[in-house]
Amino acid sequence: MRVPLSWLREYVDLPATETGRDVQAKLISAGLEVETVEQLGADLKGPLVVGQVLTIEELEGFKKPIRFCTVDVGQANGTGEPQEIVCGARNFAVGDKVVVVLPGATLPGGFSIAARKTYGKTSHGMICSTDELGMGDDGTHGIIVLPPETEVGQDAVELLQLVDEVLDIAVTANRGDCLSIRGVARETAIAYGLPLRDPALLDVPAPNAFGYPVQVAEPVGCDRFTARTVTGLSPEARSPIWLRRRLQKVGMRPISLAVDVTNYVMMELGQPLHAYDRNLVQGTIGVRRAEEGEKLVTLDGTERTLHSEDLVITDERGPIGLAGVMGGANTEIADHDDTGNGVDASTDVVIEAAHFDAVSIARTARRHKLSSEASRRFERGVDPRAAAAAAQRTVDLLVLLAGGTADAGVTEVVAPTAPRTVTIPADHPDRVAGVDYGRATVVRRLQEIGCDVQGQDELLVTVPSWRPDLTEANDLAEEVIRLEGYENLPSTLPKPPSGRGLTHRQRLHRRVGRALAGAGYVEAPNYPFVGEQVFDQLGLESGDPARRVVKLVNPLNDEEPALRTTLLPGLLGALRRNDGRGSHDLALFETGLVFQPREEQRAGVHLSVDRRPTDEEIASLNGALPEQPRHVAVVLAGARERAGWWGKGRPADWADAIQAGRVVAAETGADLIVRKGQYGPWHPGRCAELVVADGGTERVVGHAGELHPRVLKALGLPERTCAMELDLDALEAVGDGVVQAPSISTFPVATQDVALVVDRPVPAAEVEAALREGAGELLESIRLFDVYENAEQLGEGRKSLAYALRFRAGDRTLTVDEASAARDAAVALAGERTGAVLRG
Repeated sequence: MRVPLSWLREYVDLPATETGRDVQAKLISAGLEVETVEQLGADLKGPLVVGQVLTIEELEGFKKPIRFCTVDVGQANGTGEPQEIVCGARNFAVGDKVVVVLPGATLPGGFSIAARKTYGKTSHGMICSTDELGMGDDGTHGIIVLPPETEVGQDAVELLQLVDEVLDIAVTANRGDCLSIRGVARETAIAYGLPLRDPALLDVPAPNAFGYPVQVAEPVGCDRFTARTVTGLSPEARSPIWLRRRLQKVGMRPISLAVDVTNYVMMELGQPLHAYDRNLVQGTIGVRRAEEGEKLVTLDGTERTLHSEDLVITDERGPIGLAGVMGGANTEIADHDDTGNGVDASTDVVIEAAHFDAVSIARTARRHKLSSEASRRFERGVDPRAAAAAAQRTVDLLVLLAGGTADAGVTEVVAPTAPRTVTIPADHPDRVAGVDYGRATVVRRLQEIGCDVQGQDELLVTVPSWRPDLTEANDLAEEVIRLEGYENLPSTLPKPPSGRGLTHRQRLHRRVGRALAGAGYVEAPNYPFVGEQVFDQLGLESGDPARRVVKLVNPLNDEEPALRTTLLPGLLGALRRNDGRGSHDLALFETGLVFQPREEQRAGVHLSVDRRPTDEEIASLNGALPEQPRHVAVVLAGARERAGWWGKGRPADWADAIQAGRVVAAETGADLIVRKGQYGPWHPGRCAELVVADGGTERVVGHAGELHPRVLKALGLPERTCAMELDLDALEAVGDGVVQAPSISTFPVATQDVALVVDRPVPAAEVEAALREGAGELLESIRLFDVYENAEQLGEGRKSLAYALRFRAGDRTLTVDEASAARDAAVALAGERTGAVLRG
């Protein structure tokens, strides 16, 4: 909202020494966000005078039309002789009064004026346009042509009100009253402790039966409609300079007298108005909801298809305006300039001043993508009691400026409403702010904003009609606090209670993240939304539990309406994007929730906001939510170890994905069993099933390995992409919760290597488990270091597995016999369980 200081002074007697900066500081202290103070005409220097064009000579031989003019500027040039000026504009004629800047002057932007030779003539000054004077848009983009009665030689700086200060205020959504000079003037008067001359305090005639007929069929959407009629407007009447200049200063473009007057009153009082050509309105004016599919051409020339929730103004033919947003072209006021097309200028107008429902107007404006000055005000709240005064103000200005006659008929349709009252303890602002204001200060501040206050300890406050945002006790407390000054509130640092640190679950998740980062993975969090087609791309079977999803009612993206049941789609998408941008060696991880719908679907209870929910209500709400276990997943592609002077490097493979699972399990303290598996997106034969033992029962908690070529093709992934996903909550449940530091013995290690021949289908993990169990407590570690297959040496369908066993005791040096006995026991148990025999 742009507020000229000169206009503001009409309603508040500010000290003459107060500048725009001073007013800005006061309003900011009162809670209004004054962004800037624009200094109009600050660098303007005269002489700038009114002149009358005496002669015009058309200069020939140039690429564009050029005119050599003589202009009478009176005694402003010191000689009284006509001023010779070269001008290229075409929108003025001999006899017109124009604005002339003489040599020695400086225009906005630091443009100095001097006599100069151009187009073969010497130009002593310049005939000015609105753009050159920084006046804003007047719709002509040409030379300023003043009214004929303007005096030659008059100072144009004062005439055009070129020197002023304009406050630019960012009005918040709850302060619709400040989208008007009246509202800002009220705040200014309160800030300075001065009286306000309210421009809405007018003598308004009572409604009678002679006004223009109006029928409101939608009182909920329109609770007040005032109609006034003015006839006999002069077709030649133009908006006076002062009116046009005020509109330009607030950022509006002058159009025609009737339209300019309604815009002026809207900016002055905050009440949007609309003027209809009475001769184009047929029958009774009505207010109703639109019929689905009705058409209306609005003033911007766009045909709009109406929605059944749109509020419209109608006559006998149908809609003639989109209520509270924009009028229709079929009743548009015609200006004198339009008569060249055979359209007579409007001489009789009907003035509409109505109050519309804020929500309805906001939805209509957004539905049609049509934001207007009127809709902005109705959306934020307009004073319903200002409608009659705004209509009267409009009528008075039209009669004054256009010589019209106000009809005696006054129409006012009002839906009965009671003033809003709010009960507030007198000490409530004190308790909110932590400041002892006292009852007298609270009552005084509430009365200053227009409230009627009654009561002693418990105040009954009647809210003024121009403040629809004041609905509860805290709103009133805020008014007292802001007017007393936010800067006067004490600064108190909060004293939070001592915390208990991170939970065990939080510490575990952080440890897992650090461990994976230390293993070379980069965390890549993703949105938890998926489209169900991704399950087909991952190759999940039709009955797979992962296909059961929770769907959102209002998804961010219609193509991804479901919550994820696996972390892989997001991670694989991140890998694909990075690979497509040239990063081919990738190792990404993510820990996050997945969402699994419950077998029994239940609706959540609606919780009250006036108290803390009970434990039963919280339990019921949690019971309606889906299961949300936390998973961890990794994806790999490209080189796991890059080539360099140190060696050839190697690509990422299924073993790296399995190792990532072991890293995570180690952080939880769980024993992870790795064995051959097959599931969904993983390649058969290159997929490991990750298992934990819980109370003697084995449970599959994840999978790892290389993805299937069909999945890679469907998702556009690099060749040999690998992945791992684990249920982190399941690992946490079976882990001991404490990561044990390894005990380091000071005694030497005894190493024994064994090569066992087994049938090819026997998993190496089973052989290793048997060796580990058979070796007993002396075994420190076991490692598979070679796999060998040769039918001639080993036999058909046989393979050799070579293991390095490390034995160590914590209290002594092992003898060769002790190490050999432990090795033999391990081999014996492996032979018993897997049929393994020592090679050779």
